[in-house]
Amino acid sequence: MQKDVILQISNKIKEKRKERNITIQELADKAGVTKGFISQIENNRTVPSLTVLLSIIRSLNIDLNAFFDELQGTGGEEEKTVVVKRAQYQDFQKENARGFLYQRILSTHVQDRHIDIVLLRLQKNSRRAMVRTDAFEYKYVISGDVEYTIGETKHILGPGDSIYFDARELHNPRNIGEEDAVMLVIYFFIDK
Repeated sequence: MQKDVILQISNKIKEKRKERNITIQELADKAGVTKGFISQIENNRTVPSLTVLLSIIRSLNIDLNAFFDELQGTGGEEEKTVVVKRAQYQDFQKENARGFLYQRILSTHVQDRHIDIVLLRLQKNSRRAMVRTDAFEYKYVISGDVEYTIGETKHILGPGDSIYFDARELHNPRNIGEEDAVMLVIYFFIDK
């Protein structure tokens, strides 16, 4: 399975920033965006517009052609069937969080919309601050018990329960059980 180009771009920005010992704030200042926006891009929480992307690449002092030449192409036609074996799941981290273990199953485009499919394991006593994502999110609880806060509202979810919401609103899941909770998460990103 070939990697999704949007995911590659986010990872490459983070990699190049760290190679150059540039802080998120320094890159944000140079590119004319906020620190939070750079963090969201690097953590695959938002997709930048082409103008912002080019500004970030230039701010990293990277030749545009070199940046894009290093990306793996998506190939010609879209594949009608994609098989992803468990060994191909990619572990990754998002925001500062304790006990949030992510595995990316698939990152793709459907009708010009970026979609990310992820397994999220919430360990007992996991925690993080409330977050926003430039996406709509669907979450299906595979195992465990989760309290999901969206804005001021709390929802209690157990195995087989699901929730769909506009993730631009502050939100956060919390494991309220004695065992790890596992959720299938689908992000439907909103292009900026």
